[in-house]
Amino acid sequence: MESSARITERAGSDEGTGRVGGKDLAYDVFARGCPSRGTLEHVTGRWGSLTLGALYDGTFRFNELRRRVDGVSEKMLSQTLHALERDGLVHRDARPTNPPRVDYTLTPLGREVAERLLALIAFVEGRMDDVMAARGRYDEAREAQGLR
Repeated sequence: MESSARITERAGSDEGTGRVGGKDLAYDVFARGCPSRGTLEHVTGRWGSLTLGALYDGTFRFNELRRRVDGVSEKMLSQTLHALERDGLVHRDARPTNPPRVDYTLTPLGREVAERLLALIAFVEGRMDDVMAARGRYDEAREAQGLR
């Protein structure tokens, strides 16, 4: 079985690929062992996507960000920020002041990801009337079948 992170020669455009020295790293998010799965989970999970979306508005300190991402616990926000920082999406700037100050901001890659997420968020928000109607129809059908 081939590794999902193998380096392969590919013909065609370099756009959208992770090309290095004329070769591109072929990642396959559908393959169990592919490292892109973890990053996708960090980006698309509830707290990751909300954190990236919030940081798109600018630089935040931890507690400012926690207030902005309503409902996230301190522990979850901390874990989320660590994962996003490790993936190169968030920059943590710790200043040795008294009291210490830590600011979080998006990296250029994080900004690009956040733009795409915000487009999806806007689309979902714009179609919520359709979603709510579909939920109502689904729930009514389940009730009629005695499955609720």
